Amino acid sequence: MKIPDPVIDILVRLQRSSGWERIWISLAALLLSILVGTVLILFAGLLADTARPAWRLFGYNFAYNPLTVFDKLFLGAFGDPINPAFRPLQGDFAWIIRPGFDPLNRQLATTFAETTVLIFAGVSVAIAFRAGIFNIGAQGQLVVGALATAIVLLPIAPHITGAVGTVVLLTVGLFVGALAGGAFAAIPGALLAYLEANEVITTIMLNFVATSTALYLVANHFKDPESFANQTVSLPDHAMFPNVIFEARDDFSILALLFGILSLIAIWYLLNHTALGYDIRTSGIQPDAAEYGGVNAERTILTGMVLSGALSGIGGAVYVLMMLGNFQVGVPSYGFDGITVSILAGNNPVGVGFAGLLFGVLKSGSVVVDVGTDVPPQLVGVLRGLIILFVAMPEFFRMMGNRVIPEGRLEPPTERKTSEVSDGD
Repeated sequence: MKIPDPVIDILVRLQRSSGWERIWISLAALLLSILVGTVLILFAGLLADTARPAWRLFGYNFAYNPLTVFDKLFLGAFGDPINPAFRPLQGDFAWIIRPGFDPLNRQLATTFAETTVLIFAGVSVAIAFRAGIFNIGAQGQLVVGALATAIVLLPIAPHITGAVGTVVLLTVGLFVGALAGGAFAAIPGALLAYLEANEVITTIMLNFVATSTALYLVANHFKDPESFANQTVSLPDHAMFPNVIFEARDDFSILALLFGILSLIAIWYLLNHTALGYDIRTSGIQPDAAEYGGVNAERTILTGMVLSGALSGIGGAVYVLMMLGNFQVGVPSYGFDGITVSILAGNNPVGVGFAGLLFGVLKSGSVVVDVGTDVPPQLVGVLRGLIILFVAMPEFFRMMGNRVIPEGRLEPPTERKTSEVSDGD
């Protein structure tokens, strides 16, 4: 099917957009999603049967106030810092920050905790995509990394205590998570590299293998005998990430978040300033040309998949060592969320940090909306999906342009190859 020229022109313009332009496009998409979401909230509120309407507009009663919903969704994720008395539209210019607001509140800790795990899941998927590999198995790799971390640390944690013990146990736990996740990802990586098995199918199937195996092992061999739930015995406190500035009950450590940010910078440097990163990027852009230039395609595919799985495994280790303190069956879908985070970031490791924060805000803020308003959780889920869809669409069309734009429409071939190799710098 021939794509109309106006559509091709738009895709070309998206391809040529700079980093700052792509940021502004994403912000515009976010604003548009809020406007569309406002219409949905008003329509749902108009249909809802309520004796006490939350908003009255143009003579109609609405059960839900969209201003309250989006306030709880975005600002609620940071602990709702805005003073209710600050109403500039009504002429009330009270202090903008709510009296007694705690900047280190529990809701902020929840948002940052979600962001931390999503950073590892997102960059895991991103590095696979940059290598031209569709790793849909980040969830299974994360589960394997989390389980391996808990199982390995349980017998050795009681014998290594103190500050030195914390450093040793965290180092061992993160290494075990990376090793387990990377080894599990090596299975579909080897099948793709040497047998040309479709990685989408194999990684999806291995997700079920990982979760089912974890359930069997925990339920039959590593279950906490004092718990009715399928979970392992809890690790001692000194085996966990230190909370530092947040309370222990908040299940978040700023050190884990800083470790995630440093990991993003390290992956960005690896992709853009090392020979291995050059091989991964060129293989993802044009595998035939990369192989002709001396890149070992099979080894690069396997390396990219193992590195992707290792990062997912580290995410699982962080989930255990920061949020839970043990392994529990039924790990949230961080691996699948990481696919969305990677797409939102344009597969750029640095962008994964911002996309992970947005996704963490939406996940944490959704809970605040559910608790603090009468809005049905189904509508909250629709709003979350709407925001993610709108923000992801520009990047999706930009990725689609790589496949449908005719050769030569962007720039001369030599310049095009150079820009493609450096894409994401």
